[in-house]
Amino acid sequence: SQYIPLLEFYGGGIPLVSPSYASSEACFGINLKPLSNPFDVSYTFLPNIAYFEFLPVNKDGGGKAQVTRTIDKPVDLANVKLGQYYEVVVTTLAGLYRYRVGDVLRVTGFYNKSPQFQFVERQNVVLSIDADKTTEEDLSKAITNAKLILEPFGIMLTAYSSYSDTSSTPGRYVLFWELKMKDSNVLPKLDVKIMEQCCCIVEESFDFTYKSLRKGGAISGLELRVVKRGSFDELMDFYISKGASISQYKPPCCLKSEEAIKILNSGTVGKFFSPKTMS
Repeated sequence: SQYIPLLEFYGGGIPLVSPSYASSEACFGINLKPLSNPFDVSYTFLPNIAYFEFLPVNKDGGGKAQVTRTIDKPVDLANVKLGQYYEVVVTTLAGLYRYRVGDVLRVTGFYNKSPQFQFVERQNVVLSIDADKTTEEDLSKAITNAKLILEPFGIMLTAYSSYSDTSSTPGRYVLFWELKMKDSNVLPKLDVKIMEQCCCIVEESFDFTYKSLRKGGAISGLELRVVKRGSFDELMDFYISKGASISQYKPPCCLKSEEAIKILNSGTVGKFFSPKTMS
C-alpha cells in the first residue's frame, strides 16, 4: 500500500488493478471488482487452492497489531462472520501445515458462499528494542504521516527501509529514505528543520510503549538517513545475487543483513535526528 501514491503519480490517472491476493505460500483470493479503489479492494477466497482456516482476533484500541490477540480456536472458510477480523492460516499440498501467514483480514461480504476479505495489516514485527515491538504496518503508517511534510516542497519518497541500531546504549531506530523531486530525478536540497520534523512525526505516530521508553531514556531519538538516488537499486542487486526472486522482490522494510545495511550506509548523503527528548 505504501507504493500506491507513487504508482498513481507515475500512472497519470490510469486505474491501478490488484487482481489477486497471493504469496509464496498460496494464491488466497481474486479481486472480482478490479476497478475498485486500491485501498478498498476485497478478495474472494478460492476454496480449491488450499485448506484455509482463520484465527479470530480482537482488535483492541486503535487496532495496533502488537495488541491483536487470538481469542478463539480457528474456524474454517464456511464459518467466518461478516465484519469479524481474522488471521489467515493455510495448509497446502506442498507441505505447509497450519502455517500462520501473519496477515489480518476483515470479512467484507460473500460471493455465493465464498467469503470476501479485505487486507487489514501484517502482524510481523520489524523493529524491536527493549520492550517495544513495532510492526510493518505501524512503520508504514508512521512514514506515511511524515512524508506529508515533504509534499508541499515537491519532494517524493520513492523507497524506504529501517533497522534497529543496538551498537550503542540505548539503541535507536534508523530509517533510510530515498528522495527525489517530483519533476526530476534530482536529489532535493535537504532542510535540517524539515527533516527533523519528519523524525518527530514518525516518533509521534508510534504507539504508547515506544513513547514511554523514549521519554524514559530506554530508546534514543530516531535517526533518519537520506541516501543518494540508486541506492535501493544496489540493494535489490544484492538480494537478487543472494537468490531472491526478481519477480517477487520488493525493498525490505527492515534490514537484518549487515551487508545490506552497509550498502545503504555507503549511499547516505544526510543524517538527521529527532530531538533528544519527547514532549
